[in-house]
Amino acid sequence: MIGKDAKALRDASPYNAAITREQFLFYEMQTTAKLVCEGLSKDEVAEKIVEDNLFRYPTEKSVRKMALACLRRLDAMGDEKLVQAIVMQPSDVAKQICLYAMMRQYRLVWDFMLTVVGEKYRKLDTSFSKIDVDEFFDALKEKDGWVACWSETTIKKLKEVLRKVLVENDYLEDVNATELRPVSLNDVLKKEIIMRNEMRVLVAFNYFNIEETA
Repeated sequence: MIGKDAKALRDASPYNAAITREQFLFYEMQTTAKLVCEGLSKDEVAEKIVEDNLFRYPTEKSVRKMALACLRRLDAMGDEKLVQAIVMQPSDVAKQICLYAMMRQYRLVWDFMLTVVGEKYRKLDTSFSKIDVDEFFDALKEKDGWVACWSETTIKKLKEVLRKVLVENDYLEDVNATELRPVSLNDVLKKEIIMRNEMRVLVAFNYFNIEETA
């Protein structure tokens, strides 16, 4: 249980630490998206995943939690075509769409990808270090009371998860890498982002073709 003051801070904050549990979940996202594309309702999708243990987790409770997390991410995109693309497109394209879904669902991931990774690409600075991630969280703690309440253990885990997300999407070669790779935005996701007029998101995917997005 948390105190009233902490609860008020949590309720007022756009941030949460859910990714310490949920992480990137690429296999789980593809599995969930496939069932959604087959026409099952959200409840049916969750039940199917749990009954058949499609995530291959040790407990029913953990399977259900992750199934619901995946459904929330798919909903956060608000786009049936992108859900279908997670199932139909090659894995590199599908992963990038799953990253976008993760950004839409979690403000923490959104801010990190835009203000840290995106700014690195904007400045043509391919260096990436522990300091960059530390400074991101230090800034968050200064501006958000709920983040300031998080334990060092939670912050450490979040840093690890964010690095792993970058590795899974080929931004980094491995979790200890100190150079950002020159990722390319796939056409499927690019068209949807431009159609939504979400131009500020493009930097997170190393895309700066202003003429095309004008």
